[in-house]
Amino acid sequence: MPTSASRSAPSFLPQTALNELVALLRSQGYTVIAPTVEAGVITYAPITTGQQIARGLIDYQDGGSYRLSATEEPELQFQYVVGANGPKRFLFPPTQRLYEFRAEKGGFVQEGGPPPAPKLAFLGVRPCDLAAMRVQDRVFSEEEGRTAGCLAGAFYTEARRQAMVIAVNCTRPSGTCFCASMGTGPEASEGFDLALTEQRGGFVVTVGSEKGGKLLEGLPGRKASAAEQELAELKLARAREHMGRHLDRSGLKEVLDRAVDHPRWDEVAQRCLSCGNCTMVCPTCFCSTVSDSSTLDQGPVTRTRYWESCFTHQFSYTTAGPVRNTIRGRYRHWLRHKLCTWFDQFGCSGCVGCGRCITWCPVGIDLTVEAQQIRQSQPPEDGGNSTREKQA
Repeated sequence: MPTSASRSAPSFLPQTALNELVALLRSQGYTVIAPTVEAGVITYAPITTGQQIARGLIDYQDGGSYRLSATEEPELQFQYVVGANGPKRFLFPPTQRLYEFRAEKGGFVQEGGPPPAPKLAFLGVRPCDLAAMRVQDRVFSEEEGRTAGCLAGAFYTEARRQAMVIAVNCTRPSGTCFCASMGTGPEASEGFDLALTEQRGGFVVTVGSEKGGKLLEGLPGRKASAAEQELAELKLARAREHMGRHLDRSGLKEVLDRAVDHPRWDEVAQRCLSCGNCTMVCPTCFCSTVSDSSTLDQGPVTRTRYWESCFTHQFSYTTAGPVRNTIRGRYRHWLRHKLCTWFDQFGCSGCVGCGRCITWCPVGIDLTVEAQQIRQSQPPEDGGNSTREKQA
């Protein structure tokens, strides 16, 4: 993982240096993951040259709506923000073999485990996704004293240890972004090796680790001028003022602690399809399940982990049946986990303000609106029900 380092004066890289950056990373054994275009959506994928990075495009996002089109400023590389997927897919894969066994003499012998962790370089990571990576570090941490760590095993730990992270600060938020409300953007503050702020002709570069500083030494950079640094700051300040959404976080955990029986859950349940899209695109969701499979010819038995969603009916199944057997209960659980009970579990918010859950909800349910509606219509106290969550 990127380590903290004393910040040197910002540098400036010409835009053409992206090709050299990709080549340099590959020469050091990294698989480079960067934003590309797939099926009309910005998608993180492996690349081999800088020309494969999505360019000259702008995205328009709203509740249940995503559209990618050509920008009027084709000379700019990163005018879009996040698509449906993010770095999580490569660090905590949607499908992953855990173990493989074969039957032998009345027992089982292990033949294989997870694949070796890849050496990944993430290029173009947005600050919200960078914050999500830090959240998942806490989720998968074995740190003593933290409750309910979800151990992902050696694969995640080693992949994160090896990863190089090159962030791109956001100078143009989308219609569903609210990272400024969550304190996660539009500027990357920690957890990166290099952070780029785009201008016409190049990037103002901030070094975030020794590893990033050494990488920068191999690129055709120079010291950023005072004017370039000032322009970068102005672009980021403008981005903070033009977020597509806003979420008032003040006292929100306490509000949601008292909102277990709020009537708003019934209203949103009338619209929610319980499809799980919000959990599949969320960069911090970590729920999974395992499945064992075997062949009829006494071949290997394989245990595989898959992403799971708390919106599925069977997710909370116990011997007595599903605990959350209504859409009301499942949506309430998800929203309160993101904005409220995640603090109890991991000591931080489970939401980073990327806006994906809003964009990719088929019916456009907006987490920021739902939270605000509950805040505005909730009485100061609820008679002591704040700690009793009914099964629904």
